[in-house]
Amino acid sequence: MPEPLKNLLHEALVGDMADRLAAHAPSFDKAHFVKLATDGLVALELMERAALIRDALFVTLPEDFSDAAAILKASLPASGKPGLTGWMLLPINQFIAARGLDHFELGLDLLKALTPHFTAEFGIRPFIHRDQRRALAIISGWVDDPDQHVRRLASEGTRPRLPWAMRLTQLVRNPAPILPILSALMDDPEDYVRRSVANSLNDIAKDHPDMVAAFIAGQIEDASPERRRLLKHASRTLLKNGHAQALANFGFGSAASLACELRLLNGEVMFGEGLDFAIRVTNGGGAAQSVMIDYAIHHVKADGSLSPKVFKCKTIALAPGQSQAIERRHAIRPITTRRYYPGEHRIAIIVNGAESASESFVLRMPSMDAG
Repeated sequence: MPEPLKNLLHEALVGDMADRLAAHAPSFDKAHFVKLATDGLVALELMERAALIRDALFVTLPEDFSDAAAILKASLPASGKPGLTGWMLLPINQFIAARGLDHFELGLDLLKALTPHFTAEFGIRPFIHRDQRRALAIISGWVDDPDQHVRRLASEGTRPRLPWAMRLTQLVRNPAPILPILSALMDDPEDYVRRSVANSLNDIAKDHPDMVAAFIAGQIEDASPERRRLLKHASRTLLKNGHAQALANFGFGSAASLACELRLLNGEVMFGEGLDFAIRVTNGGGAAQSVMIDYAIHHVKADGSLSPKVFKCKTIALAPGQSQAIERRHAIRPITTRRYYPGEHRIAIIVNGAESASESFVLRMPSMDAG
């Protein structure tokens, strides 16, 4: 079994934090900090542990945020010397987000300094929530920073729907203010940064599909291979949903002239095995076609209804009148993100965003067939 996430914050780490803070603040009460930060720690989950350590910092760091910020910044690693790093900085994020909002520039500057040693994407979000215009004006200046972690923070920290983080409801409603940041980072030399840009655009596409499709249409002409990969990854939700402009952005035309046949090689599947199926796609039109083939498994839920999940299959090019056959196996085995139920499921083939063929199959559970 993997180690529980909560154990990333533990008593020994608290002791190390105390030592590294005291090295830059002789008056820092290490013993009091450790006592407060470890009292009941083992019974708590990860974010609760972080909050307990944050609360201990509230008591033991100077009440004046400027003085506290100076200690924290001095306690970061520098010139090969150890300092606050890794998971120690999760409660520091929380401390800055709580105490630094009334010291706007100083708080954001400290988070910028912190991010090369952990991440500050959670810490900057309360600043954006407090004063979006002011925060984005500062964060926009990070897109040219020499540190890739700072540049990534500009895109990742402003994602409207960043997982596990405060939702930025203003940006969910109107993401236009962050598009200049994403544009500036689109050709970043680091794939690490470009992936963040793609994920942010994909977030936005869930609420504003037409906006993102139009934005990508304006960015794709003469795009480098790296930018094109970014834009396609950013369009993944739109392409799965068959958004016409998104499909056209990548050369996928209407499915009207494409015929699809589906054949199941096993109509009953035992849980733990797989569904085998064959597809044949034919271009019945008079022009060559780029063809994106996906498939959706419509899983049975506890109440008997069906819930689809789309999977990538293959992208091909077909000349007029040309056909191509494809065989696939879709594994149906235990995963942590889904509970399977026996009964009649369905597979649907999606060609250039349009459902083009479907068949039902039966999933059986081993326990049902025993005895």
